[in-house]
Amino acid sequence: MDAMTTPVRRSDVYDALAAPVVILVGHFGSGKSEIALNLGLGFRARGEKVSIVDLDVVKPYFRCRQAREELQANGIRLVAPEGENAHADLPIVLPAVRHLLQHGGGKVLMDVGGDPVGARALGSVSDAVVMDRTEHLVVLNFFRPYTETVGEAVEMVRAIEAAARLPVTGLLSNTHLMSETTPEIVLDGLTMAEETAGRLRLPVLAAVADETTARGLAEDALPCPLLVLKRIIRPPFEGSRQQRKVGPLFVLN
Repeated sequence: MDAMTTPVRRSDVYDALAAPVVILVGHFGSGKSEIALNLGLGFRARGEKVSIVDLDVVKPYFRCRQAREELQANGIRLVAPEGENAHADLPIVLPAVRHLLQHGGGKVLMDVGGDPVGARALGSVSDAVVMDRTEHLVVLNFFRPYTETVGEAVEMVRAIEAAARLPVTGLLSNTHLMSETTPEIVLDGLTMAEETAGRLRLPVLAAVADETTARGLAEDALPCPLLVLKRIIRPPFEGSRQQRKVGPLFVLN
């Protein structure tokens, strides 16, 4: 593929995700919460006003709301249940989400529940989403259940679109095995993401890799921008690849 020989700058990811609203959705373990946090901090460092909306209602092992203090320290607004409702799976924030989508300024990043059931929370505010100023992105990790093949990934994207009542506009490739991730794993996952994108007629807007793995990826090895992740989430238990594939990716402090 000719695009594979086109150098890309890692900073280009912020240009690729320049839409005022970026919605991140995917199955549990896809890494969407980690990506939302990193993007929020990155856009904030570039001087943008940033709000992160936590609509994760699928009981994952990590939610953006767990990083509330760090976000506040960096001047990022978090829209999520607070106080005694901080761990609630309640629609109590939906009016605030709707108002932010309709009237909020700056960058809005939305972390949406990890499967079509969770995507229904997004569907409840879909009428407030203006698609010509929105990227609705599915995060893919081909080492997690339900997205182990291209066919499964295609089915998941279509199910999410139906549940969210919003078209998906692109994919993020985030195939990884936590500390066991290698550049080859990232590149293999990107190849599968591109095949998925081809079937869906969608773009792969960016690949994702942690700081250590990214150092092994040549700038000209990717056909798309690379988001380099700083690990904000505490790594899970150490275990084998099989444990990482079927067990939790994240644990709470």
